[in-house]
Amino acid sequence: VHGDRIKFMESKESEEVKTPLTETTKPEDPQASERKAGEVAIDSASKFRTMEMLSRFEKEMKEATKSRLFWDTQPVPRKGDSTLTETPGPIERKTVDDVRKVPYQLPDAFEWSDVDVADDAQLLEVYTLLAENYVEDDDSMFRFDYSTDFLRWALTCPGVYKDWIIGVRVTKSRKLVGFITGVPVHVVVQKEKIKMAEINFLCVHKRLRAQRLAPVLIKEVTRRVNLRNIWQAIYTAGVTLPTPISEARYHHRSLNPRKLIDVGFSSLGHNQTMSRVVKLYKVPEELTIPELRPMKPKDVAGIHDLLNGYLEKFDVHFRFTHEDIKHWFTPRKDVIYTYVVEREKKITDLLSFYCLPSTILKHPKHKVLRAAYSFYNVATTVPLTELINNGLILASKEEFDVYNALDIMDNGPVFKELKFNPGDGYLHYYLYNWRIPGPGLEPSMICLLYTSDAADDLLCVDLGGRRIIKKK
Repeated sequence: VHGDRIKFMESKESEEVKTPLTETTKPEDPQASERKAGEVAIDSASKFRTMEMLSRFEKEMKEATKSRLFWDTQPVPRKGDSTLTETPGPIERKTVDDVRKVPYQLPDAFEWSDVDVADDAQLLEVYTLLAENYVEDDDSMFRFDYSTDFLRWALTCPGVYKDWIIGVRVTKSRKLVGFITGVPVHVVVQKEKIKMAEINFLCVHKRLRAQRLAPVLIKEVTRRVNLRNIWQAIYTAGVTLPTPISEARYHHRSLNPRKLIDVGFSSLGHNQTMSRVVKLYKVPEELTIPELRPMKPKDVAGIHDLLNGYLEKFDVHFRFTHEDIKHWFTPRKDVIYTYVVEREKKITDLLSFYCLPSTILKHPKHKVLRAAYSFYNVATTVPLTELINNGLILASKEEFDVYNALDIMDNGPVFKELKFNPGDGYLHYYLYNWRIPGPGLEPSMICLLYTSDAADDLLCVDLGGRRIIKKK
């Protein structure tokens, strides 16, 4: 489009600078005429891009205003609120009798639909919606590509309520165009154990985002959660909403730097060459912890005791049952990878990461970016740096392109030695209807790991950190 506009301007300007030749008129230099036309064209194109940027900024500001208006109606903490200095606890107290008994009204052309992810056909509908409309980076270069196996793993955890897996369909065609989910979790917040809903996979079809379906989806899942006598929720967002309890940043360890640079995920730094970068990020061929092995069913109890004991030192963390451990950590190819060290019939160390690839958009050669995301790691008999380094080796053997980790828990100190680089985004953590006094928590005091985000304008949840920051 820009090219066509420039050509049009060149043609128009060329006509304007052509003057009739007379005895007193000196012919204008053709090259000067072309230069003048080019300058006018470039100036016009620059003005056009500026207008485009202003239009986009105006749209984003309008969306931000709508987002604030929505969150102003919700029981969430706000900056400057005097209640933030009070003791921790619920912001709003209700009973099930206070909860609306009928679903919220959708626009006329749409209807609610409970989605059964145990049904292959419905699961494929969810996959298609997310694959075509879910979280992208700001430059539309990468988009999350959750597999059907991954979605089933994320949405069939112990104790799940089927009516918390919510879809919106077009009434006539039955096409799935909106989605949001909640799963029950036990969260410990500053020593207090609370049953909450973990809200995930908020997604609205791109063509329908002007319909403002996202706020209705959030209110409807909240209503269904409240009907179960559960009043708190946990969620994350790439944008700043009212009000995060903490902020974390993604860091990335290149495993296939040649591909990452080729697709624009990372770039060559000053005075770097491709051969040097490939050599820099090469990982060893063999593990340095010989006892490290894949998890087996008999390890559930040992992992349960090790992990829950480790998590107790963090201000905010999940509390896992034996059933949770079995579900979330049992290895599944291209979904979850779990390894343990067992010494004297006791599980002493835990390493885990999950697989979340991204579709590479508009690239002539590469179509998928295989990313491993650090899950839970506990090191008691080996240094954490060595344990995660072995995770890099295992991920490389599984042909992952990059290994991602948040600077939460004890992760931060290992990044430099293991050659992790900071990403270009941040992840904010939120509690719904729960107040934590003070300015917020350091990432090192947070131990909450997610398997999803959401995508709907400024109401979205976004992992951020989709790419490595370019080095100057």
